[in-house]
Amino acid sequence: MPYTITFTRLALKKLEKINEPYYSNIKQAIANLSVNPRPAGYKKLKGRNGFRIRVANYRIIYDIFDDILQIDVIDIGHRKDIYE
Repeated sequence: MPYTITFTRLALKKLEKINEPYYSNIKQAIANLSVNPRPAGYKKLKGRNGFRIRVANYRIIYDIFDDILQIDVIDIGHRKDIYE
């Protein structure tokens, strides 16, 4: 069964500000998370809760809730700004 994907307000605001071609690639990567929430290259974060995947120079921070089949996208941003 596919996971449902929810976004925080912060993640939606940041996603809207991203320009093409990164925007389409990030949207596709998030959509793919519903089928496989742990794709190749995903990492568990050490300093905070959640996981991250890379899309070019951008990072998608998300949390997985396996018991209710839900993925919560917490933050999206450029790699130099996302971990601050």
